[in-house]
Amino acid sequence: MIKVTGISKSYGSKKILNGISFAVGPGTLNAVVGENGAGKSTLMKIIIGELFADEGTIEVAGKKGYCPQQPLIFSMLTVKENFEYFAAAYGLLKTDWLTRRSELMEQLQFTPYLHYKVANLSGGTQQKLNLAIALLNEPAILILDEPYGGFDLQTYYHFREMMMQLKARDKCILLVTHMLNEMADFDNVFTLKQGHIQ
Repeated sequence: MIKVTGISKSYGSKKILNGISFAVGPGTLNAVVGENGAGKSTLMKIIIGELFADEGTIEVAGKKGYCPQQPLIFSMLTVKENFEYFAAAYGLLKTDWLTRRSELMEQLQFTPYLHYKVANLSGGTQQKLNLAIALLNEPAILILDEPYGGFDLQTYYHFREMMMQLKARDKCILLVTHMLNEMADFDNVFTLKQGHIQ
């Protein structure tokens, strides 16, 4: 569950968010949409605790997974080494995360790249790894900021199928994007414009 109440944020004299409020629960697929510069990424960073709001409160009940717009992976490590690093950071048992890694790489179709250095991967494949890392610890709440940048059409459909499977497993998914396809898939769509949810 995510409950956002009265969130405001300014940078200098410019008000980016102005009294944002909404709530989403388990087993739902939700989206925050808006033009570039509308404050979507600022809102997500407040929700995950990377930024502090000037006003308002955030309540998050459950283990979070976060897939940022800019991949938070190590370019000089291999895909395998990135998984090892984040599995250790999450405190996961090797017997659990190795199975999970195989499942995610197969679902997102980048299994052949396990031993590739991340710096040598395409932007789309790096984003697949970014998403897989966010899902590695089986979060109850998944927050995705422009998650399918660089995906080809087939990968996008695999991503969409994964989101529906996670929703069916009672996960709470919050996706942030400037462009939303398949509107019927979503339980809630919050449009961010001029600092307000519309």
